[in-house]
Amino acid sequence: MTNTADAPASPALTIDGLCKRYGTKAVLNGIDLAVPGGSVLGLLGKNGAGKTTLLKCVLGLVRPDAGSVRLLGEDVRELSDGAKGRIGYVPQEISGYSWMRAGELLQYTAAFYPRWNASLVQQLLTDWDVDPHDRVGRMSIGTRQKLAIILALAHEPDLLILDEPAASLDPAARREFLKAVLDVAAEGRRTVVFSTHITSDLERVADRVAILRGGVIAYEGELDALKDSVKRLHVIAAAPLAREFNVPGAVRLRIEGNEAMISIRDASPELIDQLRRQHDASVRVEDLNLEEIFLEVQHAEAR
Repeated sequence: MTNTADAPASPALTIDGLCKRYGTKAVLNGIDLAVPGGSVLGLLGKNGAGKTTLLKCVLGLVRPDAGSVRLLGEDVRELSDGAKGRIGYVPQEISGYSWMRAGELLQYTAAFYPRWNASLVQQLLTDWDVDPHDRVGRMSIGTRQKLAIILALAHEPDLLILDEPAASLDPAARREFLKAVLDVAAEGRRTVVFSTHITSDLERVADRVAILRGGVIAYEGELDALKDSVKRLHVIAAAPLAREFNVPGAVRLRIEGNEAMISIRDASPELIDQLRRQHDASVRVEDLNLEEIFLEVQHAEAR
């Protein structure tokens, strides 16, 4: 997905030096991130990496220990009512309003927003098989998640923040959800930030990706650029490689005899030529998909 604007959009979300600790554990350790307006950013990280904590800090639901967040040009600690009305949010765990029927909850929520797309609501209720007469507390987890997404989309927010929004959806519902995200972000009018562990979903809708690792953003940028920049080098040398063999910029390096598998970012032709000459080696450059890149980053953290 690409942003159709000719000039770079101003950030819809800006994070500077965000830190959060729980006891002695540093969950976020100086997060810096700017999300251009009109983009779809996928936030990747293994379980426990701090994705939910980061999104809650972004929304002002959790107070950080240090750093600042600006949403739609305003400090999150002093958001105007107008800015709040331009933000949509789907949490990872859906709770509350269990006694209400789905239609009642939609009507109740609509009263808070001057902009409410009733036709979109009806369309999504039909497409996603959500009965407005069902009580929220009696819905399955997947149906409650569908309802939460409808509630977040109905006022057509300029900034939509989603925390594992498709985790409880079946494959068909996931496809419909991804289509809805694409419609929301169409033509670069709105910004979407969503965390997920399903890299295939991210690749279908996101134009940017951020990988959270060790409390910091390990990688951030355009999805296509990331996939273009991270490659795997398969090196076969004339003689066994020393255990201290290393390559600048390597994300992950595995050595077995005279062979090495090197996951690396921004491998220049000069570096590849140097490997060939120094080790009398053949070097094959292999492309990686996003899931492979993510797994290589996680292996690098575990070293």
